[in-house]
Amino acid sequence: MAEGEKTRLIAWSRELHAVHERLREALRVTRHALDSGETAEPFTRELLLFCHGFCTALTGHHEGEDRELFPVIAAAHPEFRDTLRQLEQDHSMIAHLLTGLQAALDRGASRTELNRHFEGIEAIMENHFRYEERRLLAVLESLTLDADPRDVLGPL
Repeated sequence: MAEGEKTRLIAWSRELHAVHERLREALRVTRHALDSGETAEPFTRELLLFCHGFCTALTGHHEGEDRELFPVIAAAHPEFRDTLRQLEQDHSMIAHLLTGLQAALDRGASRTELNRHFEGIEAIMENHFRYEERRLLAVLESLTLDADPRDVLGPL
């Protein structure tokens, strides 16, 4: 194997970890927008902007994994199919939580209620990311996948 090929193979594990870090940061920025809003109108517009960006990035990440990454892992490592099913269930749960957050934003929910939504999303997301990294980073170091990381891991 040429050195460049080895670097590309190992890069998938780094790519996944880097995307998770960017999503964690996007959530921190969004939570900061929620915590620092001073008046209702600018607070709502700023929060909607940050939330839309965060929600879009997280959704895109999970859709890319489900569509592009997980089928390749399942084909190369059938022993990970149960893990992949669990991760897909997490994706579904997180999508449900994001839908609830969007509904709360649309109806102008209080900061207290929005904080509860963010706390739930953050807890599930962090648990999901840690599990995914524990289970898949080693597999990703040897995975052969010729694809654009943005298609596989989302736009962030």
